[in-house]
Amino acid sequence: SDVVVTQLFYDNADFFRFRDRCTAIGIEQPIIPGLMPVTNYAQIQRIASLCKARLPESFTRAFEAAGDDTEAQFEAGVEYASRQAEELIAGGVSGIHLYVLNKSPAAIQVLEQVGLTRS
Repeated sequence: SDVVVTQLFYDNADFFRFRDRCTAIGIEQPIIPGLMPVTNYAQIQRIASLCKARLPESFTRAFEAAGDDTEAQFEAGVEYASRQAEELIAGGVSGIHLYVLNKSPAAIQVLEQVGLTRS
């Protein structure tokens, strides 16, 4: 394969450990992190459980603060994914894959906040 795309994750430390292990065993293809901007906390709890993605405390706190307010959850998800993407880019990834689940407004806002859209 030309690249490796990860499943979704919410703790960049998990990605960097995975990437380091892949490099250590000789995998030379770029490893593209898979991010999914969260727009619904209950939904992501189910999805994370299915794919064994760990939800870090900082993530959980952001969504607990949003409560049942759907707009606040959307904003918290966009902000969290944007910070994740910025840190990953600073960490040298060669690209980012966004899982959008037919909810492109969140992905578009993440791309805009990170500066990855065309002017």
